[in-house]
Amino acid sequence: MAITTRKAAAGAIAGVGLMALLAGCASAPSTGSGDTTGAASDFLPCMVSDAGGFTDKSFNQLGYEGLTEAAKELGVEPITVQSDKADDYKPNLQSLADQGCSLIVSVGFALSADTITAANANPDIDYAIIDDPADNTGGKDDKGNDIGDGVTDAPNIKPILFDTVQAAFLAGYAAADYSKTGVVGTFGGQPYPSVKIFMDGFAEGVAYYNEQKGKSVQVVGWDVAAQTGSFTGGFEANDTAKQLARTLMDQNADVLLPVGGPIFLSAIAEIQETGKDVAMVGVDADLYETNAENKSLFLTSILKGMKAGVSDTVAEAGAGKFDPAAYIGTLENEGVGLAPFHDFESKVSPTLADELDTIKAGIIDGSIKATSVSSPVKK
Repeated sequence: MAITTRKAAAGAIAGVGLMALLAGCASAPSTGSGDTTGAASDFLPCMVSDAGGFTDKSFNQLGYEGLTEAAKELGVEPITVQSDKADDYKPNLQSLADQGCSLIVSVGFALSADTITAANANPDIDYAIIDDPADNTGGKDDKGNDIGDGVTDAPNIKPILFDTVQAAFLAGYAAADYSKTGVVGTFGGQPYPSVKIFMDGFAEGVAYYNEQKGKSVQVVGWDVAAQTGSFTGGFEANDTAKQLARTLMDQNADVLLPVGGPIFLSAIAEIQETGKDVAMVGVDADLYETNAENKSLFLTSILKGMKAGVSDTVAEAGAGKFDPAAYIGTLENEGVGLAPFHDFESKVSPTLADELDTIKAGIIDGSIKATSVSSPVKK
């Protein structure tokens, strides 16, 4: 069930808050499935990246691919603008509005405040934002968690959200099963909810493995209860990210989950420099497929259907059917998932795939709890 996020509905649902807003999920987007009949010839879809850029082989790149795929099917040329730093977000959004964009997609939570400002200033333009509910009026709690009021702060913004805790839970279980040292690690770019949700799920999956198997695999780099851990302070591949990867490896971690665009490249560089036998878990895209030169390092990846979500949103807007109701990707609607083991297929336990299928079914039916304070689904 898709729940409306229009500000006009605030009086009716303000008392229910975010739980009511996101308790239901829109159906899964199908790439290129939007009905383009009647698409306006002057429809102009646009996109602004976050500081990771459109060639990050992950978060921004998937959004870009969704935009260009839908634009091609609509027969229009999109406009994209890359941000190199946070100070670029506001002027880049203004530039797209000035160029007459019909739909502007912001790639990521970091653009939330500027996107809300732009949407309110341009009520005739449709907006969409990936990984943020755009309900900032509620602010944050003392641990930095979004406690928005459950209603987007402009009636013309569509949040494209993903309950990645579910897929990350599967990855944590797999990492724990594969680990030879009994230690796995994770670190993030910045402590945004859409970063911490990966880390929560990963750690919870490890805990579930320990519970089921009577093991004691340790997670370093993240504490679910305290919501504290290791962060680089940005989303760039740099020495800070390398140092954090090294710190976790020095604690004997032989599986690493870096969360935040290209920071995984720094972890790869550190693994290669040290020559340690460490496996990687990717995020957003199947990094085995997008990083051919380093694909042998990836145990698996935690997938987010951003390409399909963006493509569907653009196609609907192009057909004059823009709907600001939040889309939420889950295991059930295949908006999130776990990539194959690829080169690790022969290295993991022969029973692991079946165990993960059982866990996935349990998460979907609710018998296994994969939850996060950063989840867009509140139960």
